[in-house]
Amino acid sequence: MSDAVIQVDALRKHFGARAALRDVSFSVRAGEMVALLGASGSGKSTLLRHLSGLHRADAGSVSRIEVLGRPVQAGGQLSREVRALRAEVATIFQQFNLVDRLPVMTNVLAGALHRLPLWRTLAQRFPAAERRRAFEALQRVGIEGCAWQRASTLSGGQQQRAAISRALVQGARVVLADEPIASLDPEASRRVMSLLAEVNRELVVTVLVSLHQVDYAFAYCPRTIALRAGEVVFDGPTQALSAERLRALYGTRSDELFGSHDTSGADGAEAGPPAAAPLLHAA
Repeated sequence: MSDAVIQVDALRKHFGARAALRDVSFSVRAGEMVALLGASGSGKSTLLRHLSGLHRADAGSVSRIEVLGRPVQAGGQLSREVRALRAEVATIFQQFNLVDRLPVMTNVLAGALHRLPLWRTLAQRFPAAERRRAFEALQRVGIEGCAWQRASTLSGGQQQRAAISRALVQGARVVLADEPIASLDPEASRRVMSLLAEVNRELVVTVLVSLHQVDYAFAYCPRTIALRAGEVVFDGPTQALSAERLRALYGTRSDELFGSHDTSGADGAEAGPPAAAPLLHAA
């Protein structure tokens, strides 16, 4: 695809004898917000780590990954461009990856480190323009009042919003969100997903977010890529994922994907699959 910002071809990954990813191929266009759906152990986190170069594909395989038109890896070998590319690709983790003892503002300013000389980084002497940018990012996610608190004092939802602020300061063109709401309550989950959707819509940032509950995919992601045992088993409009289709794909594990949260979006409108979702006529 000429406008693809993420291109994955024949991605294979084994951990010992276990196949974690099996010939995974897909593209994501600029400005899309895509759910990466699957039960625990389906390969979602492993896939996202390959996109940022944190994992390498099987050595000698034909696997290839490009992000923003530049190579990340091929045949299990990282590209020389991967370090520079990471400045434009932000990863948001389930466990937030904040430094607990540092103020929220300092954690958010870490997004600017790739633009600053080493001496400023070591001394934590950030230019005024970067401090303004960080404060504006905190305002955008609604936690500017926490700017000078230690990160450890924030709730889980607030910490995840700080992580989104860090991605904004970074100036990322692509956000890879790895189970960002897995440890949050329903209200915090909706707030975080709404913020990711806002960043996608208003800043035209491409978002690939891994989820294990389909209701959030319905509420926020027009397209879903579903994994099962390391293979892509569905790639298409989220609205095509009826309860019947999910049960056909996942069997008894489909209950894990329905979860217990409601499906209302940020505005309270019903956005998820109703109990009587229309059934697909074809696979």
